[in-house]
Amino acid sequence: MPKDIKNTKEKSKEKYVEAVGRRKTSTARVRIFPAGKASFTVNGKDAKEYFQTEDERLLSHDPLAKGLDAEEGKTTEKWKVEAKVSGGGMHSQAEAVRHGLARALVASNEQLRHNMKELGFLKRDPRSKERRKFGLKKARKAPQWSKR
Repeated sequence: MPKDIKNTKEKSKEKYVEAVGRRKTSTARVRIFPAGKASFTVNGKDAKEYFQTEDERLLSHDPLAKGLDAEEGKTTEKWKVEAKVSGGGMHSQAEAVRHGLARALVASNEQLRHNMKELGFLKRDPRSKERRKFGLKKARKAPQWSKR
């Protein structure tokens, strides 16, 4: 058996909580491991490297930053976060990671649910692009019309 496969099997034996977050066409599968050293990886890269703008980084880290702050005693615990994201653009991927991370934290500790719900992190944002209709230029934009 190759060493690569053996390492992945050993990695999977660690206890974790997994949740799925979605936004527009983006899907994020987020795993959180209770660990001594905090880390945040997205698609194998560090989150700071993957999300280029500060806004996207803050969006993806919101449940850890804001969601755990209000809960006493949980701020000391460090989380190792691994996310696999696909589809959509960078901003919607960051929001999908936020959704999945909030769900995973709630799955690990039910007491966080009220705070996460209040912040709006558990709500799946249903807004997405409307499909284009035939006879129109875009979803609703009609071609220019002239009476005469």
